[in-house]
Amino acid sequence: MLTPIGWTAALAAIVLYGVSRWTGWQELAVAAVGLAAAVLMAAVFIVGRSKYVVQLDLRTQRVVVGEPANGRMLVTNAAGSRLLPVRMELPVGSAVASIGVPGLGRGVTHEELFVIPTARRAVIAVGPARSVRGDAFGLFRRTVRWTEPEVLYVHPRTVPLQGTSPGFIQDLEGQATKELSNNDVSFHALRGYVPGDDRRYVHWKTTARTGTLMVHQFEETKRSHLAIALSTRTSDYAGDQEFEIAVASGASLGVQAYREERATSVVSGAGVLRASTARGLLDAISGVELSPAAEGVTAVARNAAAAVPDVSVAIILCGSGSSSGEIRSAGMAFPTGVRVVVVRVVLNSAISIRRIGSLPVVTVGALDDLARALRAVRA
Repeated sequence: MLTPIGWTAALAAIVLYGVSRWTGWQELAVAAVGLAAAVLMAAVFIVGRSKYVVQLDLRTQRVVVGEPANGRMLVTNAAGSRLLPVRMELPVGSAVASIGVPGLGRGVTHEELFVIPTARRAVIAVGPARSVRGDAFGLFRRTVRWTEPEVLYVHPRTVPLQGTSPGFIQDLEGQATKELSNNDVSFHALRGYVPGDDRRYVHWKTTARTGTLMVHQFEETKRSHLAIALSTRTSDYAGDQEFEIAVASGASLGVQAYREERATSVVSGAGVLRASTARGLLDAISGVELSPAAEGVTAVARNAAAAVPDVSVAIILCGSGSSSGEIRSAGMAFPTGVRVVVVRVVLNSAISIRRIGSLPVVTVGALDDLARALRAVRA
């Protein structure tokens, strides 16, 4: 309740009084008494209790970058008498909004509207709303918390990728592998019966023609699983704009994959983003930030390969700061048979496709280039 200025004034009063007793200077004693009186008088301003009912109402908890995010705060006098004017503080992210509430009669409600800036993707904590009482000199400060904090998700902008197939796999049942199985959906060949084979898979026509019991042999299939590896190391990008395009590209790929009901995992420099729906992915990716200490594109790709052992398609996202050697190593992090594509963001550059060995590297300069670039890779 005593602010740093208040502590300074109180300690100064004690020190001045002690020095005056030691030196005999009455002027210092007068100054000490004046400071002590000021501290005591300031304490009067925080005496007493106010009773409010405060409601914090965000019109929506999720917006896209650039969309307006509005909210309101309702302050109701729940005391039995009229309350004096008070100042409310509302933390919004790292900033604090100061809201003046006039004197309220019994049961009267004051409504305050506010707008939250959404120029950048972020996860913004709004609140808790708190009342602040104090003196004019700032010696004392009393705060009372009236609400719990709420969270506003500012999602990145995404683009539709219909017809692009982020998984690059068109079959409905899965992708055939080179491993043979006695029970699957992808027919491979016929072979002789071995004791223990399921008789449901006996091919009777061939058996009748050859006189030897023949059964179906299948190729194992696996469901397509898309892994998105997003580098968050500061040196991998030329600036925040490149990084935001990479994040929005990853979000667009993930959202489209969820719409197609494909298994999807997103791995950033901070780890695996936990999400089971498109909205959950957008919430999680809204909080991803650049860090100079984060792992680079190669390490993120290796983490993705370890976190998603059944991956069938991997898309690696990085910026203009990633070297060809790092990109090549990132592509080699995934097992043989996994389709790997690198999307490299170079701000304002034209769409281009090149190969580093057998690894396709797609360069885009804007988010709107993503769908066209992926269609070019498929072609």
